Amino acid sequence: MLPEAMSGVTLNRHGGPDALEWRDDIPVPRPGAGEVLVRVLAAGVNNTDINTRVGWYAAEVTGATEEGDTAVEAGGWGGALDFPRIQGGDLCGEVVALGPGVTAFAVGQRVTCPINQPRPSEDNPVGFVALGSEYDGAFARYCLLEARDLHDVTDAPLSDVEIAAIPCAFGTAAGLLHRAGVARDQEVLITGASGGVGLAAVQLAARMGARVTGIASPAKADCVREQGSAEVIARGAPVPEGCFDAVIDVVAGPDWSASIDALRPGGHYAVSGAIAGPVVEADLRRIYLRDITIHGCTYQPAEVFARLIGMVNAGQVRPLVSKTYPLREIAAAQADFIAKAHPGKLVLLPWEEV
Repeated sequence: MLPEAMSGVTLNRHGGPDALEWRDDIPVPRPGAGEVLVRVLAAGVNNTDINTRVGWYAAEVTGATEEGDTAVEAGGWGGALDFPRIQGGDLCGEVVALGPGVTAFAVGQRVTCPINQPRPSEDNPVGFVALGSEYDGAFARYCLLEARDLHDVTDAPLSDVEIAAIPCAFGTAAGLLHRAGVARDQEVLITGASGGVGLAAVQLAARMGARVTGIASPAKADCVREQGSAEVIARGAPVPEGCFDAVIDVVAGPDWSASIDALRPGGHYAVSGAIAGPVVEADLRRIYLRDITIHGCTYQPAEVFARLIGMVNAGQVRPLVSKTYPLREIAAAQADFIAKAHPGKLVLLPWEEV
């Protein structure tokens, strides 16, 4: 028997942490055709949820990732949000109810899903929807999902907390590496290498046989090396020019041109974030005269995420989770995330005590 109400956190407007509200009276959704209701076991903290909260995706916001504007309207990935919204794009859950027509899953299975799914339509010209942005996510006790988006991780040798650290960080990293065509023996530069996506990219690229150079603060350099980086460049230090086959970037900002100059002729630049600022200055001659290819990476093809989950189930990848928090302490968790207080991932647990 499902309860009528659940606890969780709703986002009631764009803004600071005060835009988040803990509630105990959120109606528990019931699955319709093709849908699955899961009990949330753990939910990761990521830039996407913070960016959405502050309205950072709106075109008029031009500052660093935490610098939003509470007056914006179109602050979600796909435009204006419907409030209140339950955020949370990183999920590990247990199936508790199946809608009509769902046969691929059973009650009791442990599941996860990518943070975003392609949904092209006349009403959604952007072509995708994001968990916790266009529809309710994992910052509550239960979450309603479409069965076609789920992946079984019941037997994966990772904890619930570790599974919740996979979708955004490792999914995004896998997509970046795929789009950039990273292969064995290539030289790869990864910015923001101590963060969730960066550290996942380091681990995945090293596993592919690439030689990885990460950019991170000296205090986190050892952590980046432990995940597979052959070298670590201190954040803010000069980056060698013309040395890399691919640059994987989640930072952008004032140092963006250095990432382009770091590439060899014919190199690939792949970007999925701009935590230091989305508006950059470019010398287009450095791009077209050297045949540089730029990839904007929002969501990964279904087969890329499925391959990643295969690695998860085989125990071939493992995220670094530095700290967990009760869901009620989401403001503190997001503050620590913005401050880059810890390497890797932070994870929220939807019960009172950790």
